[in-house]
Amino acid sequence: MQRSFDDLGTPLADVTFCVLDIETTGTDRGTDLITEIGVVKVRAGECLGTMGTLVNPGRAIPPGITMLTGITESMVCTAPRIETVLPTLQEFVGDAVIVGHNVGFDMGFINAAMLRSGRASFQNTIVDTLPLARRLVRDEVPDCKLGTLASRLRLDHRPSHRALDDALATADLLHVLLERAAGLGVTGLDDLVALPKAGGHPQAAKLKLTHHLPRTPGVYRFLGANDEVLYVGKATNLRQRVRSYFGSDDRRKIGPMLRETQRVAHTIAHEPISAEVLELRYLHLLRPRYNRVGTTWQKYAYIRLTTDEQWPRLVVANEPPTTGVHLGPLSSRAVAASVIEAVQSALPIRRCNTRIGRNYTAAEGATPCTGARLGVAMCPCSGSADEATYWRVVGQVVAALTTSPQLVLDPLWRKVATLSHERRFEEAAAMRDRANAFGSAITRQRLMDQLRAAGEAQVQVHDTVLHLRDGLLVSAHATDQLPTGLELPPPETVAYPAPLPRNAADEVLCLARAIERASYHARLLSCSGEWSWPAVPVREVTRLSDAA
Repeated sequence: MQRSFDDLGTPLADVTFCVLDIETTGTDRGTDLITEIGVVKVRAGECLGTMGTLVNPGRAIPPGITMLTGITESMVCTAPRIETVLPTLQEFVGDAVIVGHNVGFDMGFINAAMLRSGRASFQNTIVDTLPLARRLVRDEVPDCKLGTLASRLRLDHRPSHRALDDALATADLLHVLLERAAGLGVTGLDDLVALPKAGGHPQAAKLKLTHHLPRTPGVYRFLGANDEVLYVGKATNLRQRVRSYFGSDDRRKIGPMLRETQRVAHTIAHEPISAEVLELRYLHLLRPRYNRVGTTWQKYAYIRLTTDEQWPRLVVANEPPTTGVHLGPLSSRAVAASVIEAVQSALPIRRCNTRIGRNYTAAEGATPCTGARLGVAMCPCSGSADEATYWRVVGQVVAALTTSPQLVLDPLWRKVATLSHERRFEEAAAMRDRANAFGSAITRQRLMDQLRAAGEAQVQVHDTVLHLRDGLLVSAHATDQLPTGLELPPPETVAYPAPLPRNAADEVLCLARAIERASYHARLLSCSGEWSWPAVPVREVTRLSDAA
């Protein structure tokens, strides 16, 4: 079985290791077969048992292999076949961590034999002492072969190209490496698994900055000179996530950030939702220079339908509109422009930005705008539009932005299908992107509005109770604990149905999506407003053929 994150955080003294080695008829796992298996089970430096057996490969053993291992055909002719040995091996290993020296070779043969016999391959956590040795003792030895390590490190057992002897030597090596790894703050299984990758990192010496981090959900902060916050992140396992930056994370900005890092601070959260919300609050407050996501909320934009004008139009606004029908905040002005283009492609609302007052009179001989000449938009600025007809279009736009998005989506998907059929694929893709932008904006708006409409609410998501007010998190606690607030207060906001301020949008959307993901595991405990869940998503198409 594969271990969970909690298992991976187990202290090394409590971990059971099964150190194994095999001998084979050659090096090709596809054609060569196992001739011997040796396994040593250890925990906390104590040997719990051993398993060793010859295996009849059912074929001749090459002379070169016999010279290397000393295993002859006469020795294996009465030995059990691998199909008989595998059940015993599975039972002996159980869910222990499998260890080997260049263990990929051994497990490749064993898993190939498992599959040939109709059994599932091993999914246990695996630790390879070869890359660990390269990380921890490479400067002390000429090479990292098992025989060299056993000699130079004066291990109690020496390898002999026999499976059990080699497994015993590898077990001795494992204990030496665990002692060395402790000096780098490796105290849990997750640390040990990540160490080979972290070892080659140019900033690996800074792993000591992670010694104090717990294996719990929370928010971490990389701090530079003068305690400048360089980067903020969240994690379900703080220690494991932060240590991963020194190994598996190869993003371009990570190296420079780690070079500047002087300290790692953290805040424990009781569950992942609180950690995600707290991360957003830190990002909004500090705007760290190595973060991008979560720091651009000041660029969010709104779409406003100017129903206070005689001839309403769709415009992009930076601040929450006080009049008219609105949509947003959206993630950028470019997204807002795409949504407006989607509406204008489906409904003939005017596209010009001219302000037309009640006393406006079109100039004699005024030329209609391009959209009007193409027959896709009405043009009141040229005096050619009927006011009653135009307001019926405005009513359709209002409905599309609020309750009936299909008024926009259906015409767009018909256009996508037509353009695809005519093999005008670039135009079809552009129309598809507009439709998806509009659908995503409506889904986003529904999520935020439905959560805000609940007013003050308590929602249980799995084993966590969330106390919400106007879509923001007031406190969160486990069902058997008292409520606790977060380290940072929520942003200022206004009650629904007033437009949501830009600085609160990320948190409201984060919480709404968390409840949406929980689906029917979310249970309403109390509510001062209106609760309507789950939100109805808008269909999204990624392939042109899906629209036809």
